[in-house]
Amino acid sequence: MSIKVLLADDHKMMSRGLCEAVNGEKDMEVVGIAENGIEVAAMASRLVPDVVIMDISMPQCNGIEATRQIIAANPQIKIIGLSMHSGSKLIIEMFNAGAKGYLLKDCEYKELINAIKIVIDGHIYITPALGDITLSAVQGGIGRGQNSAFEPLSERERQVVRLFTEGKTTKQAADILAISPKTIEGHRSKIYSKLNIDNIADLTRYAMREGITSSDEAEKP
Repeated sequence: MSIKVLLADDHKMMSRGLCEAVNGEKDMEVVGIAENGIEVAAMASRLVPDVVIMDISMPQCNGIEATRQIIAANPQIKIIGLSMHSGSKLIIEMFNAGAKGYLLKDCEYKELINAIKIVIDGHIYITPALGDITLSAVQGGIGRGQNSAFEPLSERERQVVRLFTEGKTTKQAADILAISPKTIEGHRSKIYSKLNIDNIADLTRYAMREGITSSDEAEKP
């Protein structure tokens, strides 16, 4: 029986290449492609794939938060993080969210295929490209809940942080989350109180520092 793979990446060219690589394997098939964190969580619930290849930097809900949601609903699903970012803190967050593997986006397709097979067999895969120092830091931090950026905030509050740091207005955030602008304002007030922050600029810096968003995303209009 084929290994069912769900892809999550907001770059269409990247998704297309990943899809071709996975479908080129006789024992694997892509069952869906998502373009943001909210979509991949919903698709994972509906399709129940064996593996999710998860871009960490996605709009609306990032890969770390989407991983948390998927694992909470279906802990048997194996998730492999895929990112340009090699910082140990972000990677530790991904593993502590429930991921079983981590690859850099410049890896060869054959490494991706190998990683899928390794996590399906019940093992953890961390790309050797991270280097010994970063690799040791990641392995040492997995499972310890160290330096969690997410602990102070609820799931909904993390979504609101993500949207505001992407430059969304209160109304736009409300439309995306299907709640009222007044509710968004309430969440923002609680976020500021919990984080001891009182403006969007400081909130964006916090989100970048703690891995809720990345600098390239924060610069998007």
